[in-house]
Amino acid sequence: MNRLQFFTILIICCVCYTGVSAQEFEAPELEFTCELKVTIDPPMQLGITPRGKRVIIPIAGGTFEGPGLKGTVLKGGADYQYVSLDGERTELNAIYTIKTDDNVLIHVQNAGLILSHGSSDDSHSDVLPEVYFRTAPQFEAPVDSDYAWLNNAIFICKPVPKKDYISIQVWKVL
Repeated sequence: MNRLQFFTILIICCVCYTGVSAQEFEAPELEFTCELKVTIDPPMQLGITPRGKRVIIPIAGGTFEGPGLKGTVLKGGADYQYVSLDGERTELNAIYTIKTDDNVLIHVQNAGLILSHGSSDDSHSDVLPEVYFRTAPQFEAPVDSDYAWLNNAIFICKPVPKKDYISIQVWKVL
């Protein structure tokens, strides 16, 4: 038995025999950080690549606001997506810059996943697709700014498409 096999078996044994139930764990709490209202330009379809259909969605601008955080989403970023050939899985990586009302620039890189199940192609169907859409942004703020705290936390997002913008609800994991 090699070392890798030994550690694999050891991990499986620990997991199987600990007797720990999910009820013994406490989920982390979330604290609302802000909502970004992001406007986009029409998607650019690059075609099929080795990882799927490549789509680039330019970010046209927007606003954001939350407790102690307010400003604009700057034009010039983009949401880079790989869409699976069946259209049910999309990996995304949005890269853009936000500017606070007191003129501090903050870089954002927001990676995530969209999973859709069901049929939305059939116009006669009453079944809407079930969609899982979550992202995890990383903020890069100047260390000498009032927003340096953004550099030192984990965040999750719940993006919600609206008629004229994408609502990105950002939560800090406590």
